[in-house]
Amino acid sequence: MKKFVLLLLVLSTVFVFAQSKLVIWCSEKQVDILQKLGDEFKAKYGVTVEVQYVNFSDIKPKFLTAAPEGQGADIIVGAHDWVGELVVNGLIDPIATFPELGQFYETGLNAFSYGGKLYGLPYALEAIALIYNKDYVPNPPKTVDEMIQMAKQIDQEFGKEVRGFITPTAEFYYAVPFIQGAGGYVFKETPKGLDPKDIGLANEGAVKGVNLVKKFVDEKILDPSDNYQIMDSMFKEGKAAMIINGPWAIKDYKDAGIDYAVAVIPNIDEKLVARPFVGVQGFMVNAKSPNKLLAKEFLTNFIARTDTMYKLYLGDPRLPARKDVLELVRDNPDIVAFTQSAANGVPMPNIPEMGAVWGAMNDALNLVVNGKATTEDALKTAVERIKGQQ
Repeated sequence: MKKFVLLLLVLSTVFVFAQSKLVIWCSEKQVDILQKLGDEFKAKYGVTVEVQYVNFSDIKPKFLTAAPEGQGADIIVGAHDWVGELVVNGLIDPIATFPELGQFYETGLNAFSYGGKLYGLPYALEAIALIYNKDYVPNPPKTVDEMIQMAKQIDQEFGKEVRGFITPTAEFYYAVPFIQGAGGYVFKETPKGLDPKDIGLANEGAVKGVNLVKKFVDEKILDPSDNYQIMDSMFKEGKAAMIINGPWAIKDYKDAGIDYAVAVIPNIDEKLVARPFVGVQGFMVNAKSPNKLLAKEFLTNFIARTDTMYKLYLGDPRLPARKDVLELVRDNPDIVAFTQSAANGVPMPNIPEMGAVWGAMNDALNLVVNGKATTEDALKTAVERIKGQQ
């Protein structure tokens, strides 16, 4: 009798798999490799995998609208800092322990954990770093003062044709390495997790870090209007010597033929190290999906494997979240440099209260770099605004 019941379970599982289709939402650079992996999964399990491109900035809001109705993607590929909001809204399902979990870096697993449960399968770690054009910068600067001097020399030598240094001036994500490096923090870390009531974005260290960003503007290295598009396009055109960007941009720089290299962000001074946010990309399962068990099977027994994760790396070269995959790519100097930058960094908070930080801090930076408020006043207002939205 037991054998008969087991046979029925196996047959029913096979039937469900054969009748099912998994839909994945991901950003542009992941589409091709995930579709190839999906085709491999179909060949082995008979399950169709449909990979749909969604602009990265649209994945979460689109999912928030569709998922409550049990619609949209069965799996989304996104950032770990979405976890808090999605968990609170009951839209992603926890992933149970699986055999190869120990092969993943704790940083990645912790980033996708909330309330003691794992809510995503990490596949890539990332942190911004200094990327420089070796035609203008043979050796990277070690300190911010050294970088300022280099940038000034390049600006003077090439006039408006080449910028010595560009980064998005008034974007918190690109300013945070200096803020956290100088002693600022977003939410205080405690044994129980992050404390959203303890905000360190107006303390002495945060003021020092923002003043450093303002120094770039005062020294005419940066313009208040510098943004990601300007930075990225100028570097691809060979018109920027140094930028701060992430591993997602490297393929485009290679394709553009830029003779580039990657290094850690220069130290604030001889003692203070720049501390960027560490982000983690990963797969999350729609809690309302009728295919969520199949989705977890796809992730834990197929995507999580060494060979699959390595293929993901080859298709979208970012710092792997699996230890053994990182060992396979140790000869890549870009990966080594971004790893060093991530080692200096701080995991980006994944609690819902983080949502209020971006706008408040971007506005504060805009006020400061445009000379419309003192650093102290702008940051104090930003913190009050963040607390007011909790």
